[in-house]
Amino acid sequence: AGNGTAIGSGGKAVTLGGNSDMQPDFVWIKNRDAADDHSLFDSVRGVTKELELPSATDQTTQSEGLTAFGSDGFTVGNRDQVNTSSENFVSWNWKESATAGFDIVTYTGTGVARTVSHNLGAVPDVMIVKETGITGDTADWFTYHSSNTSAPATDFLRFNTTAATADSDEMWNDTAPTSSVFTVGVEIGINGENDTYVAYLFREIEGFSKFGTYTGNGNADGPDIYCGFKPALFISKRTDSTSDWIIWNNKTGTYNPNSARLTTQSAAEGSANLDFLSNSVKIRNSDVSRNASGGVYIFLAFAESPFGGDGVAPATAV
Repeated sequence: AGNGTAIGSGGKAVTLGGNSDMQPDFVWIKNRDAADDHSLFDSVRGVTKELELPSATDQTTQSEGLTAFGSDGFTVGNRDQVNTSSENFVSWNWKESATAGFDIVTYTGTGVARTVSHNLGAVPDVMIVKETGITGDTADWFTYHSSNTSAPATDFLRFNTTAATADSDEMWNDTAPTSSVFTVGVEIGINGENDTYVAYLFREIEGFSKFGTYTGNGNADGPDIYCGFKPALFISKRTDSTSDWIIWNNKTGTYNPNSARLTTQSAAEGSANLDFLSNSVKIRNSDVSRNASGGVYIFLAFAESPFGGDGVAPATAV
């Protein structure tokens, strides 16, 4: 819950829930009650450096945005998008590590096809690339997903728009990523000469994250999507037609059917049903943006708690 307190008066310190302390490296915040842009911060670009969804603009410096990555949370000022008094917010947080399958990469464009090194130690399944600035160009949030079509290296999505899958060799240079590098083509939005960029890379970790595809059936008894864990966060996007990126999580939707949904657009929280089960997601809605008959969708899922491991019990369904 926002309190509207400015940094000069202490700001608002947010402590992460969960079963262990974690200093986040990537913090994604959305005002649930208002049509504000999403605010995204990471420790590589540094505090106060904000990117906004669905905006295509470069990063900005917000002195009342996120000002500290704490040992178990973060601190924000009174910027409306992150801490309006008496309004409700949600944040999703990641730690950068190969173990968690998440890497943050910054690089400078060259204007010619090139490779960019990463530290995942495995082939990325998802890559989200955003220009951060210098020249003042605007650029979409270009996205690679390993389950997007039969030849994902030739195609791309835009994380900030409703557009369907598009094909361009200027994006990934028609080259699949490897366990050490990914390739960018000559598209100015990911490799303009002297422009700066950030890339968020994810790889699937069994029992913790799952990136895949499903086909809709067009009715309220929708498909059951196997994850191998009970999800805490589930994001889906129709790829063969225009549709929103839909976001559900277990903090704003605390029981089944989980109806609290956001999109990567600016809109406030809305409603659309699904179930978070012990090892899967069950779609409970026939809307075309999440379950059109024959529609093709990609998804990103992250676990409430990992399946297995020393002292780790499976999460239960509700």
